Amino acid sequence: MFSKVSGPVRLADRVAAILSEEIESGRLAEGDKLPTEVELVKQLGVSRTVIREAVSRLRNAGLVEPRQGRGVFVLPRRTRPLDLEAEASDTKGKVLQIVEVRRAMEGEAASLAATRATPDDVARMRQCLAAIDEAVAAGGDGVDEDLAFHQSIAESTGNAVMVSTVRYLGEVLRSGIRVTRANEARRNDFIEAVRVEHHAILAAIESGDAQAAGTAVRRHMKHAASRLQDADEGFWTETDDLQVDLDTAP
Repeated sequence: MFSKVSGPVRLADRVAAILSEEIESGRLAEGDKLPTEVELVKQLGVSRTVIREAVSRLRNAGLVEPRQGRGVFVLPRRTRPLDLEAEASDTKGKVLQIVEVRRAMEGEAASLAATRATPDDVARMRQCLAAIDEAVAAGGDGVDEDLAFHQSIAESTGNAVMVSTVRYLGEVLRSGIRVTRANEARRNDFIEAVRVEHHAILAAIESGDAQAAGTAVRRHMKHAASRLQDADEGFWTETDDLQVDLDTAP
């Protein structure tokens, strides 16, 4: 059905666009099942990591629905929900715009977390920070662990809308976060700055200081945007198909 995808720049975006076009054109109709992950890897010539990211974007856009043990199916056509994926990671400028939205949203989440987080919530946040350190020490990029930390803050608010929105914005910015962390990994002072910022957020939440927690997140996002501004252009022209073999992942 598909031709192989190749070339630079965000393969997950290109795969998502190909699959979206198949759905929008009607070639993949309501109720149709997408080719399996293995079939898409073979047809498009990309890794399972890229396929998973692309399908995640289609799911967030309301185009498809995974069904346990059966596969991924095309949903009925309807008014589409907010879909930032198609634009958010196209350019550095658009990623920075989403960072601004995250700064406002997650700053408020942290403030709420400072007044609502339970000891178990705080323990989970601490575990997420430890997981980032472990991932980096093992040679990973820490993107999933970074997202999990910010998601744990949202979850501790008890606000389901906040949780869903923070998760969505994080998924939209996954490519941007990967670029940011790759850029930060070049310099030990960047790595340490991120650690300090993360722990400052946790400390403010644990102390119950809502104002300090919100300020710590907004400062972290502001500094992340600044580091992203300084990223070499080469970080934006690499493929999404990272040099990490996840084909054996569960």
